[in-house]
Amino acid sequence: MRRITILLAVLALVAAACGGDSDDTTTTAAPGATETTAAPTTEAPATGVQADADACVFGETDGELFLYNWTGYIPTGSLAEEFEVRDLVVDFEEEFGVNVTLTEYDSNEVMLAQIDAGVGYDVVVPSDYMVSQMIDADLLVKLNPAMVPNMANISDLFSNPPYDPGNQFSAPYQWGTTGIGYQYGSIDDENGVSWAVIFDPDVSAANTGFISLLDDERETMGSALKYLGYSLNTTSEAEVDEAADLIKATKDRLAAFNSSSYWTLLTTGETVVAQGWNGDFLGEFDRISTEEYDAYEEYGYAIPNEGSAAWVDTMAIPTSAEHPCTAQTFINFMLGAEVGAELTNYNYYASPNKAAEEFIYPEILEDPSIYPLPETMEILEFFEDLGDFNTYYADAFSAAKG
Repeated sequence: MRRITILLAVLALVAAACGGDSDDTTTTAAPGATETTAAPTTEAPATGVQADADACVFGETDGELFLYNWTGYIPTGSLAEEFEVRDLVVDFEEEFGVNVTLTEYDSNEVMLAQIDAGVGYDVVVPSDYMVSQMIDADLLVKLNPAMVPNMANISDLFSNPPYDPGNQFSAPYQWGTTGIGYQYGSIDDENGVSWAVIFDPDVSAANTGFISLLDDERETMGSALKYLGYSLNTTSEAEVDEAADLIKATKDRLAAFNSSSYWTLLTTGETVVAQGWNGDFLGEFDRISTEEYDAYEEYGYAIPNEGSAAWVDTMAIPTSAEHPCTAQTFINFMLGAEVGAELTNYNYYASPNKAAEEFIYPEILEDPSIYPLPETMEILEFFEDLGDFNTYYADAFSAAKG
């Protein structure tokens, strides 16, 4: 079956959000100075899709929903059947009488390119650092609080994130970690697992041709940076160049750069070591287990000793959306307590939805592979938006891949 303790694990995320200057400071005019009062400022009235979103009435739909989500990230169709959970796409369609068209992607950058080009998706699922990047680029619509009352279900730890203070433009979807999935016996894991099983030519030599890395510039560059002892949010060109050189030197030992099926490559024997996201690995291990066969006895997931990434995925509405009312109704639907639990029971990622916990399988609530222990959180970093320096990462990763 399946496997949080209290969301203590994400204190690192919230620490940044909870800081700030006090609003209680008072100032006194210098003797003889004339006091002036700043003229009140008024925001210009919203126009376009933002005005449409602001005018939506709770529960309203204004057409079908075009959902752009990560591969296999919502239970629907045969996957929902296989994991014995509700088909959330069909549930939404039936409850609100609209059709949902689901399109999938395998990296934040692929999604961003589509939205930047003006493709009319109504809801997208960007990760934390990508949310702030899209806000800065005016690519997201502010949520209408009256449309998403289920935002109240979100844990306090996720209610004021640094990438989107107050969750004005996004609602948290799931959170998780990046690490290494592997076949037992293929690596030495007696003292934990090191990124060396991928990046050190001597340590990884025995598995040449059976290793995969994510096809994701921040994740893959981040893993190389952590192995080298650097922050995965570094803005040092020299450190990023060193990480890119490391990936380039590793390339000949790889089976693939893959973000969409690496878990299957592992369990079918096409790889024995893979970088990836915890829920994908755990979900795959559970899927292939039977009464006679326990995949957890053959495969494991580990966060490397040098540290790795933690991340939050969100739901947001692009400014190119054509159905902002349906979009907000869908976001509120996904923030429901039972729906939030169904999502975690399906994809093995931790839920930021506090109200969902009573409906999540106990095995999940107690599994440190899903909700890392506090000591593990100390070696994890959340991704940050690096502004213009994001381009440097993209170029370095592209060059490393050749």
